[in-house]
Amino acid sequence: MPARLRPADPEAVAAALERSARAEWAPADLKLLSKHFLALLAERAPGASVEVRVPPYAAAQVVEGVRHTRGTPPAVVETDPRTWIALATGALDWSTAVDEGRVRASGERTDLSPYLPLAEANA
Repeated sequence: MPARLRPADPEAVAAALERSARAEWAPADLKLLSKHFLALLAERAPGASVEVRVPPYAAAQVVEGVRHTRGTPPAVVETDPRTWIALATGALDWSTAVDEGRVRASGERTDLSPYLPLAEANA
């Protein structure tokens, strides 16, 4: 896994989650948590058939299947950092996020609900 997508230090994650629970969203916390939870997703769902994008912070290719190598991937999931963190912690469920338009998912294997949440909301 590339260094930029390695899970973050647990103490840093806990502190960032605590600040976010108080609605103190700092850009550094959004970046740390977005990358951290993408790294956990890549560990839980290894592969390269789906590109998960959390702009402007990171993207990861995950889920077993046909490997994407050039151009726009055939399967893409994109969401904002706050939605991604809510999904990863279980504060928001996948179907609600999709129904509300907070997640854009197109292509095969883009239902990430089997892999979520990645951490407890109060972690």
